[in-house]
Amino acid sequence: MVWTTRDTGLFRGTPQTDHFRRMASVTPCRRINRADHARPFPPAKQGLSLPKTFQASGQTHDLATFLDDVTTTGLLVLHKGEKVYENYWEGNRADSQVAIFSCTKSFVSTLVACALRDGYIASLDDRADKYAPELKGSGYEGVRIEDILQMSSGVRWNEDYGDPHSDIARFAAAYLEPASFDAVCASLPREHAPGTFNRYNTCDTHVLGMVVSRAVGQSLTDYLQHQVWDKLGMEDDAFFLIDGKGVEAAGMGLQVTLRDMAKLGQFMLRGGLSPDGEQLLPAGWIEACSTATKDHLKPGERATSTYPWGYGYQWWIPDNSGAYSALGVYHQMIWVDPAKDVVIAKTTAYAAFGQDHEDENRVDQLHFAACHAIADAAAKG
Repeated sequence: MVWTTRDTGLFRGTPQTDHFRRMASVTPCRRINRADHARPFPPAKQGLSLPKTFQASGQTHDLATFLDDVTTTGLLVLHKGEKVYENYWEGNRADSQVAIFSCTKSFVSTLVACALRDGYIASLDDRADKYAPELKGSGYEGVRIEDILQMSSGVRWNEDYGDPHSDIARFAAAYLEPASFDAVCASLPREHAPGTFNRYNTCDTHVLGMVVSRAVGQSLTDYLQHQVWDKLGMEDDAFFLIDGKGVEAAGMGLQVTLRDMAKLGQFMLRGGLSPDGEQLLPAGWIEACSTATKDHLKPGERATSTYPWGYGYQWWIPDNSGAYSALGVYHQMIWVDPAKDVVIAKTTAYAAFGQDHEDENRVDQLHFAACHAIADAAAKG
């Protein structure tokens, strides 16, 4: 176990997020080592000039002003696998490990795929409690792994970051005490029939982590090291937050550099191929991450979801363009746009996050529109 004390500049002006602030400053973590054979992105012969403006909700927005208003700390753009833009603000640098929060979910999705590929998980129709029997008697008993991947477990959950009594606050507090993330998940009751309602739930991803670690017989840190960091040629060390029992926070716990965030996006864009050309994902996995396969998962306002965005296997689907995204609180993101051959990684320290759910959606929508404009500019050269 290591303790990381890197200050990422997050959480200024957000007193309701004391747990998260301390997570980014002094936290018990496990280290993931940079790959022995790191694979830096080649720079393009000609860099990208970011577009001056972008359109969102019928209005024209100045991109530079938007990036400043949301306190962007890092932005990296890839086109055809080449780095066309990279910049940092607020004291961050290329080697800054940033708490990426729920972007962690998309990394864990990849670990589920690897465990399925190698037969450790027999089928996504398997029930989670087959691999994690401590979930028996909870809302997760009898729930298919695929339903959990699609944030459709049916388990009752409150992910209100502004409510100190919410489930997410209770989950986050487990790393400060001799407590257990696993125990929080095992305490949650059923609210909806599994596979019918899309409720964003950090414990869903943690349960996926429980399934993977039990199935493969390794910690998530070790499995992520071997299956992702080493095979994708990650450039920097990363850290995985652990609880009082030494278990990783699968739904929110990674601290990663911007370049290694982008590597996951490029891996997805390449259809699950490693830089060496090894196919690391099962057939159909990318499509299931980037496509809403059921009505309650499709983009748009609907009574069967708590968000207006669509959802795949731990990736958000903002619209019907084919682009998809990892998202984390304070608006961390990895944007994958196959049609334009573009990946965008962004770290952000939006101080107002968690105070207004409608504002969260508004700023997400602005980020999606800005990414579309940046991808258009990159594709045009």
